[in-house]
Amino acid sequence: MRIAIGQISHETNTFSTVRTTKAAFSVWEWAYGQEIVENHRGVEDYLGGMISKAEEMGVQVLPVFSATANPSGTIAAETYEEMKHDLLTGLREVGSVDAVCLALHGAGVAEGVDDLEGDLLAAVRGEIGRSVPLVVTLDLHGNVTPKMVEHASVLLGVNFYPHTDSAERGREAVEIAQRIVTGQLSPVMSLTRLPLMIPTSTTSLSPARDINLACWEWEKHPGVVDCTFFHGFSHTDSPYVGVSVLVVTDGDASLAKAASEAVARVVWDQRWKFTPDYPSPSEAIQRALRMTGGPIVINETSDNPGGGTPGDGTNLLRAMLMAGLTDACFGTIYDPEVAQAAHQIGVGRWLEADLGGKTDKFHGAPLSIRAYVKTLSDGRFLQSSPMWRGRSVNMGKSARLVVGGVDVVVCSVCSQVLDEQVFLLHGMDVTKYRIVGLKSSQHFRAAYEAIAQEIITADSPGLSTCNLSYFNYQRVTRPIFPLDQLDGPADTRMHTFVNASL
Repeated sequence: MRIAIGQISHETNTFSTVRTTKAAFSVWEWAYGQEIVENHRGVEDYLGGMISKAEEMGVQVLPVFSATANPSGTIAAETYEEMKHDLLTGLREVGSVDAVCLALHGAGVAEGVDDLEGDLLAAVRGEIGRSVPLVVTLDLHGNVTPKMVEHASVLLGVNFYPHTDSAERGREAVEIAQRIVTGQLSPVMSLTRLPLMIPTSTTSLSPARDINLACWEWEKHPGVVDCTFFHGFSHTDSPYVGVSVLVVTDGDASLAKAASEAVARVVWDQRWKFTPDYPSPSEAIQRALRMTGGPIVINETSDNPGGGTPGDGTNLLRAMLMAGLTDACFGTIYDPEVAQAAHQIGVGRWLEADLGGKTDKFHGAPLSIRAYVKTLSDGRFLQSSPMWRGRSVNMGKSARLVVGGVDVVVCSVCSQVLDEQVFLLHGMDVTKYRIVGLKSSQHFRAAYEAIAQEIITADSPGLSTCNLSYFNYQRVTRPIFPLDQLDGPADTRMHTFVNASL
């Protein structure tokens, strides 16, 4: 059995001022053929899961093209066209295949293309024909569309946020493809969309945890292959933004529709619970100072590079410095200019600079600092988080700067903090600090819930704030909650699309 695999993955924050070009993808991955296997074998991500399952089953893997970038602004039209061309060319070059498995995201937007994944899957389907199974993994933040459902054989979303089950979904994709090829499975999908946007919501806590439990109850039914709650990505201004539920069954369209609509009703009934009331950075610090023990982690959700922000926001770091904290650390802040200056001056010297606040005006002004250069590094490490464990990370030239009583890690590549490795690289054991400031919304929890005495989420103006009223939406389909106060039962507002044609 021959399975082609590939990836085009980007979570697009259309409010970002940073246009996403090929250069942004090249920082993370722009790879062809066997290089893809080398990059992902042994890594707990989607492609890593596909590769490990295929090798376990004795399936021949034909890697074609893989491109992924840190979440950022709208993808340049020429960049998207090149990625699509390279994926389709790769599929053409490997010749006849029994199935195709792709790792996509679900919230990609390119210039002139609001539904990137739908457009891409239509193009792939046009290349491979209707008879070849096309199984796709998606991020749970996908804004899933009927066009995606129309052209895929099966769409599989991760259940957990943090996405600790990415490799599991990759393995499942290969297994399902094999079942379709051998005639053991005739998939039917039902997508139910709701007029609802929600902020980032970890699945380890209610209400997202409760909705996952409802999905898993349906998966106990004979014939239900998968039931996934897609949170959607609310930092994208497009007509397709919104929460959805997607169910896959074995040949039973009525069961798929019943299950997706039932879970959608559960989501709708819980919609008020997805409105968090987080403290400001200064309030979060005062709350932390009243607690005993440590480390107390304060995560800056409003400048989360994993949600398309610049990563050089200064709101939380400014509050930490103004509070006169000692025994505290902060990571990471994206500022290649300051990182380069630290490398030029060298360890043991003092540096004066304007730190952060250089990309836009949404996340705080630059901080004028006088800092002691404590440690320098190349920014390279292996990820140890349960999410995507084993991934090779390159944060570029990086430095540990001591600013007042706070150790600050400055990097040359924009990325959220996922585990302790970027701190360890600079000789810092986060478990020894009283207060740890991080740029991340939820993914950090995969590593930090086990070591943190307490986690406090701080919110403020920014492109990944949980306060959705902050954004000037122009293109979302209205009415939509919570921008519009929608009452009444879900049945009058749900839209369900069932695809049983493949």
